[in-house]
Amino acid sequence: MQNLDAITEKIRLDFDARTAARDQALAQARILTRHAAHAIRAVHRDEHALALEHIGAAKTLAEELRSGLRPYPDLLFAGYTQDALKEFVEASITYALVNNADLPSPEDLEVESATYLNGLAEVTGELRRRCLDILRQGYSNEAERLLGCMDDIYNVLVTLDYPDAITNGLRRQTDLARGIVERTRGDLTISLREQHLQQSLARLSAQLSDQEPHEDYPGV
Repeated sequence: MQNLDAITEKIRLDFDARTAARDQALAQARILTRHAAHAIRAVHRDEHALALEHIGAAKTLAEELRSGLRPYPDLLFAGYTQDALKEFVEASITYALVNNADLPSPEDLEVESATYLNGLAEVTGELRRRCLDILRQGYSNEAERLLGCMDDIYNVLVTLDYPDAITNGLRRQTDLARGIVERTRGDLTISLREQHLQQSLARLSAQLSDQEPHEDYPGV
C-alpha cells in the first residue's frame, strides 16, 4: 500500500486531463452544431457564400475536435461528439446536393461511416424543405431532381441492414427518411396535376376566346 498515493495521483491527473478534454469538446461540439445549422439556413436562403463560410468554420472545429480527443477514443465516439459531426455531415451534403455538386464522401469529411450515414439520412428532411419552397412557386424540374436525390439516398440506406450497435441507430433514420420521401413525392404529384389543370384551363380559355363573335361583325 505504500504506492497507493502515487497510483491515486496518477489516476487523478488522468481524470483531470480527460475532464478538460471533455469540457473543451463539449464547447466545440456546441459551436460546430451552431455553424452547421447556420450553414443549412443559408443554403435555404440561397446565401451561398455565407453557407460556405459556416461549413468551413464547422470543418475547422471538426478537425480540432478530432485532434483534441485523439488520446481519448471513448470521448471521441461519445454521443455528443458524433452528433455534432453528424450535423457537419448534414450541412455539407445539403449544400452539395442543393447546388448540384459532387457528393462529399466520409473520407472528404473525415467522419466514421455510421456518422456519415446518419447525417445523410437527415439530409432528406432538408431536401424536402427545399422542394416545398420551390413548389410555392409552382412545379419545377428542380424539385424533381431533388426528389431523385432523396430517392437515391433512401434506396441506399434501406440496403444497409446492420445492427444498431454498428450503425448507431440508422434503421430508425431510414424509416423516417422513407416517410419524408413518400410525402414529398405526394406533394410533387399534386403540384404537377395542378399545373396540368391550369394549362388545360388556359388552353380552353384561349379556344373560347377565339370562338367569340367579333364586335364589328356580329355572328361572324
